[in-house]
Amino acid sequence: MVKIDGSYGEGGGQILRTALSLAALLREPVEICNIRAKRGRPGLRPQHLVSAEAVCQVSQGNIEGGEIGSPLLRFYPGRIRGGRYCFRIPTAGSTGMVLQTILPLLSFSEERSKVGLEGGTHTAWSPPVDYIRDVFLPTLREMGIRAELKIGKWGWYPRGQGRIEAEIEPVSVLQPFSWEKRGELQRLKGICTISNFPLGIAQREVQRLSQRLKERGYVAQVETIKAPSVGKGTSLLLTAQFGEIVAGFEGLGERGKRGEEVADEVGDAFFSFVDRGGVIDPHLADQLIIYMALADGESSYTTSQITHHLLTNIWVVEKFLPLRFEVEGELGEPGRVKVKGIGFRKGFP
Repeated sequence: MVKIDGSYGEGGGQILRTALSLAALLREPVEICNIRAKRGRPGLRPQHLVSAEAVCQVSQGNIEGGEIGSPLLRFYPGRIRGGRYCFRIPTAGSTGMVLQTILPLLSFSEERSKVGLEGGTHTAWSPPVDYIRDVFLPTLREMGIRAELKIGKWGWYPRGQGRIEAEIEPVSVLQPFSWEKRGELQRLKGICTISNFPLGIAQREVQRLSQRLKERGYVAQVETIKAPSVGKGTSLLLTAQFGEIVAGFEGLGERGKRGEEVADEVGDAFFSFVDRGGVIDPHLADQLIIYMALADGESSYTTSQITHHLLTNIWVVEKFLPLRFEVEGELGEPGRVKVKGIGFRKGFP
């Protein structure tokens, strides 16, 4: 049994999700202790428990310690099976993170899969689903992952009750990549989403972002969406396509937070990325680690920032697989990541 200390590094839920994904793919039991030990409310929260239950169902496995607040979980995987699945988070917990947990499994299953998820779609400390749809999945497509994501209803904190649907095609092997030189900026696009708030808030977000971009010589097409939801919320996503790779920068509104502040968060993140250099944005960098490890050959990328999440995710992957990542650059600074993947094949072992 592989044993993982959930307090290592940034000590968040990503350790749990990566460990569960790899355990299911490799069919190796795993014990995870000190789950989310560095969070304000440590232990399993509803979205983490749903991630564990989803992996368990997709891999026909078993879990021990699956209770809210539990600091320990043991997972015994079986054989991965694609098909139709539906999972519901009873809070505004991130549906996107549950999807990211089971995506590697269903990508290497024997059949096409369709997954419905209910819960939060745009919540703090997690990738919003439009980022997953417009940045994460298009990048994985370059490696061979074929998945489509649709948003049926937006789920804002604290009510949640959003709904997304994903369709995933099986793949035999992942292609390695080398993304070390940033291409020319081909497209700059924004999406401002608002639910049950005055439309003027969205207009201020768009106006402020457009102004900030114009000051630096950039122009973006920004679309405003009045999104169906039972709750109230607003978000602003800016995507920048450099060559074949898309980078994403998102700001999330909340009660008492001015629309201009949301736009400034997005603009500052974009300008930091542009000025620092690198191909992969800081949020995408750690999300690619598991796919690099599974790819058939050597993969590498440059990123605008080495983060705790990135280094922690590498540590988890190296606990399962006989490989070593090379990381050049200091924490908080631009850097380069490289590894020779194991060439994981569908039907392993």
